[in-house]
This record gives sequence, structure tokens and C-alpha cells, in this order.
Amino acid sequence: MDRIDLHAHTSWSDGTCGVAEMFQRARQVGLSSLALTDHDTVAGWQELPAAVAASGVAAVPGIEVSAQHEGRSVHVLALLVDPDEATDLAREMRRAREARAQRARKMVELIAADHPVTWEDVQAQVAGETTVIGRPHIADALVSAGVVADRSAAFAEILRPSGPYYVPYYAPSPVTAVRAIRRAGGISIAAHPGSVTRDDDLPLSLLEEMVEAGLDGVEVDHREHDDAERARLRDFADRHGLLSTGGSDYHGSGKPNELGENLTAPEVLAAIEERGAGGTSVIRP
Repeated sequence: MDRIDLHAHTSWSDGTCGVAEMFQRARQVGLSSLALTDHDTVAGWQELPAAVAASGVAAVPGIEVSAQHEGRSVHVLALLVDPDEATDLAREMRRAREARAQRARKMVELIAADHPVTWEDVQAQVAGETTVIGRPHIADALVSAGVVADRSAAFAEILRPSGPYYVPYYAPSPVTAVRAIRRAGGISIAAHPGSVTRDDDLPLSLLEEMVEAGLDGVEVDHREHDDAERARLRDFADRHGLLSTGGSDYHGSGKPNELGENLTAPEVLAAIEERGAGGTSVIRP
């Protein structure tokens, strides 16, 4: 039986393992297909053919695109997009990556006034020069310094959006992101829009605006959605003719999420492949 996970991260962004290691793990848990959706980067895509050949698990090239709406962080999965650096989507992601790095420095400066952490400590948590730096790397530095027990504690306390150390950063609006994904030939999926554990759950009115802009689907099955939220989102997707997906949001040891804990139906992946117009395809063994 096909077991498809359409949301996972590696050390190219804020995950803790490499592409090859993640696909080997996917094989161990019985996945047939896995989407690589690192934040605002396609850097890990270059490793996908080898990872697929070694693991036997098909790869869905993707991105988790950062967006913002009225101070609320909004994430949009972009699957099978054209990775060309000249696209509007690529330009928006470059700007967001640069803003993330600047924001991270400012946050570390603020945190350092009260806790024993430095920018060098954060850099030590980053896998490479092209890694997209974000709050998870600050969290890892805080864990390493013994300030908090794990990433979850860091985000609940020091790094929370409503906290004194939070610094906003540039990201496109969700509508701009959806339109850019569509122009790049990709499929756009609202990522964990009904989170019951974050400060940034999306109102349905914003999802309506994203639908009008061309949103293709909603990530319904996610560990941060309780049963009531899943039912609400599935009803929303059905009423608007959207795809309903599921994903683990795997980050290696960075989060408790496990590969395959939430899945996408095979017919949904087939619809994603049929709609994709970016020249990028699922990579199969």
C-alpha cells in the first residue's frame, strides 16, 4: 500500500539530518513517497536522485515557503515548482532568507542580554553556509547552552512570537506566495493552517483569500491539528474543491514528529502530478 508523506525537512533548513539519511529513515518506516520541503530553499533537491536510488523511496521535490499576514506567520508548501532562480518565487525566497538571517542576529543580540548565547553558538548549529538560518538554530544553541531542555521549550518560552526577544522579518503575503508558486508551475498547499499549538493559526477568511489567489490544497492531517480542526479543514477543502494532504513535518531530532505519522492519499499525489506545470516531476526509483 502506498504511504505518502508530503512534508519533511533536512539540515538544508531547520531539520537535523541530511537528505540521504532522511530517505533511508523513510524506507525503514515503510514510506513509498516523501516530499522534501525545506524552508525557502531548493538546495537539497540536488541530492534527491541519489537518495531515491539508494532508498527506493520516491521523492516529491518541494519547498515550505514563508509568508506573513498582519504579523502572523503563514507557511505554504510548494510542490513540483520550477526551481529556476529567475522566477518570482525564487526572488521572494532569496529576500526571505536574507531577512531571516538578519532577524536571527538581532534576536540573538536581545537574548544574549539575559542568557548565555552568542551568534557563534548559533552558527555552530548550522549545517553549512547555504543552510537557511532560523529560530530553530537559535533554539538549538539555547539547548546546547543548557538554557532550555529542547526546541519545544525554547519556542514556548524564549522564542515565542509574543515574547520580548521576537523580531519580525520580511516575507511575502500568503496571496503573493500562492500566486508566485502558481506562476512557477507548482502546487500550493496551506501548511498546518489550523495549528492548535501555535500563536499563528490561520482564520478561514485568510484561507478564502488564498483560494481566490489559486491555492490548490490544505494540509489537513498534521500533528498540530486536533480532531475538530481536521474536520473543519477537511470540510473547508471539500467545499472549495481543494486537495486534502497529510504530512509529518519531520525535522529529525529537532521535533518529536516522526516520518509517516500523517499521510496523503495516493489519488491526491496523482492529482498533484497531473496539475504540476513547472517541469519538475516526482523522482521515482
